[in-house]
Amino acid sequence: MPETTIRKFTVGMACYGDNDGVEENNLTHLRHPYRGTDDTFLEHHLESSDPIKQFAVWMNEAIAHKGVIEANAMSLSTVSSDGKPSSRMVLLKGFNNDGFKFYTNYNSRKANEMATNANVALMFYWNTMHRSVRIEGKATKIETSNSTEYFSTRPRKSQIAAHVSIKQSYPIESRDKLLEVEKDIEKRYKGVDVPKPEYWGGYIVKPESIEFWQGQSNRMHDRLRFRKRESNENVTTNPCLREGENGWVYERLMP
Repeated sequence: MPETTIRKFTVGMACYGDNDGVEENNLTHLRHPYRGTDDTFLEHHLESSDPIKQFAVWMNEAIAHKGVIEANAMSLSTVSSDGKPSSRMVLLKGFNNDGFKFYTNYNSRKANEMATNANVALMFYWNTMHRSVRIEGKATKIETSNSTEYFSTRPRKSQIAAHVSIKQSYPIESRDKLLEVEKDIEKRYKGVDVPKPEYWGGYIVKPESIEFWQGQSNRMHDRLRFRKRESNENVTTNPCLREGENGWVYERLMP
């Protein structure tokens, strides 16, 4: 038999070979410092006791931070009808008291899952700021006119791509096939505006809880969670609960 050359390369403390499988990838040595004990996130640091307004403060700080490239990038988690979760990154395109808005393909896996289970989770992670925001709520489609208005503001290449990806998340034979379809779409709309596909549009996630997390190097992280008050809750008799604005209450969670 011809001699087999085994090529190995190292990532951290792990070695990988072409023919000998993959050894356990030991990442226990990876540990980055977060904020110090003199830089905590306490209740009196809140700019607002309304979580939507507080989110706006943190979002604006993330946008202004040089180390954050896409402040509006968020993980969207959905659950299938048989209970299997999935997550992917999408872009937040607006928010207000009604909720958090994003756009996608209505034929996609996430859209199919939201159609059967409207409960979703969003997560922002601004690692250079050692902050994250977790949002849980229900997703519903927005008005078609709103989606059409936003679609008209997208770069033309992005508009074309929406037409190419008729069935987002479904298999396709090759990238060459994608490029072939792209050329056909470009010819079809040459010299005219690209219309919004019927299968493309927006969602809004109405929040039921919003958690603000700020990391500490000693792992005594700060976590302040806002949620809608339950009918039988009394802030005055619960030492963990604080009154917020617009029907919200908030509490500190153990790290």
